[in-house]
Amino acid sequence: MRGMFTAGVMDVLMENGIQFDGAIGVSAGAAFGVNYKSKQIGRVLRYNTRFVCDKRYCGLRVLLKTGNIYSTQFCYEEVPLKHDIFDFDTFEKNPMEFYVVATDIESGKAVYHKCEGRNDHCFDWIRASASMPLVSQFVEIDGQKLLDGGISDSIPVKYFESIGYTKNIAVLTQCKGYQKKKNEAMPIVRIKYRKYPKLIETLANRHLVYNDTLAYIGEKEQNGELFVIRPEQELPVSRVEKDPEKLKAAYEIGRNTTLKNLNKITAFLSSEDH
Repeated sequence: MRGMFTAGVMDVLMENGIQFDGAIGVSAGAAFGVNYKSKQIGRVLRYNTRFVCDKRYCGLRVLLKTGNIYSTQFCYEEVPLKHDIFDFDTFEKNPMEFYVVATDIESGKAVYHKCEGRNDHCFDWIRASASMPLVSQFVEIDGQKLLDGGISDSIPVKYFESIGYTKNIAVLTQCKGYQKKKNEAMPIVRIKYRKYPKLIETLANRHLVYNDTLAYIGEKEQNGELFVIRPEQELPVSRVEKDPEKLKAAYEIGRNTTLKNLNKITAFLSSEDH
């Protein structure tokens, strides 16, 4: 739910007509970021604040009943197809490429998938990207078992550069100076995923890879080769936040941060030096 900050960032960018050739999202960044390609300003805030307290949406009850802390049936079927309809037509017509990152549980490695639309298991890939370990079941697509993309590549700047995107904006949900700590749940992880040693290894090293990526991002940012949007204060939300007002607060921080930096963002995007 720290991704509500990202939602605020996206809405301001869309409101100001800023278009990208491509975007890539991980976990909540995939579930929320998909709305940039469908050009649905305000949708992330709208459906999250509407349903976050709904017993069908997320929580311990859903986890015990389904094995997923966020309901597959409600979040990825009812909400986007019935209650707050996702605009697949606009998504498919928009030439902007949209990638999501998931983790292959057999290899422990990142899987990068370009979402094309309705005929591409689009929502399944997004669900896989956002399926947090320990509180989600594997998502199987074409025989591949997948979990949260944040396990293997939380901030896929290097991947995006490797496929040709040279002028990038990274949206982070942690303040500058943040460092990820070693996973305290590793004893449980080793038991639950004992059949998947590569996944365990990736989870055990996640904090090291994450912090190395932050160092890379910091260097690129300092050299003017990457623009980073991050909160200046710790966001007032937990990972599975249930208070709509706190979600709105995180969203507004995202909006305000982006408005404050809008001139710098447009200058960065229009510059010819990268």
